[in-house]
Amino acid sequence: MPPRTLEIDGSVVRGIPSLYAELNRVFMPDEEWTLGESLDALDDLLYGGFGVLHGAEPVRVVWRHADVARRALGVAATKEYYRAKLGRPEVYSQDAARRALEALDVGEGETYFELVLRVFGEHRNIEVVLD
Repeated sequence: MPPRTLEIDGSVVRGIPSLYAELNRVFMPDEEWTLGESLDALDDLLYGGFGVLHGAEPVRVVWRHADVARRALGVAATKEYYRAKLGRPEVYSQDAARRALEALDVGEGETYFELVLRVFGEHRNIEVVLD
C-alpha cells in the first residue's frame, strides 16, 4: 500500500504564523484545537496520535511552492524568531539564541525553513518532497 500523501501549499506562507496556519490546515483539519507556533509542537505532531497522523504510518508530504516558503522563512524571519526568544529570558536559552543569531550573521546558521525540514527529517516514516 502506498503512503498517504499530504500537500502543504507554500504559496500561502508569508512568515512563521502563516506556516503554522497551513500546517494546521493540512494536519489538524478535524481537531478543535490548533498546533502552536513551535518546532517542538511540530515534532510532537509528526509522531502521530492526533490530527491526521495515526502513529508511525508512512506519509509522503509534498510541499508545493516550497521556494516561496523558503524565502518567507529565510534569514530575516529566523532572526526575528531568535530576537523574540531573547525577549523572553525566563523561557528560552539566551546563549543558544545569541549563538544562532551570530551564525546567521556570518551566513552559517539554519533558517527557520531549514529547521522545519530538520524536524520533518527526524521522522523516518515521513518523506518530504519539495516542489
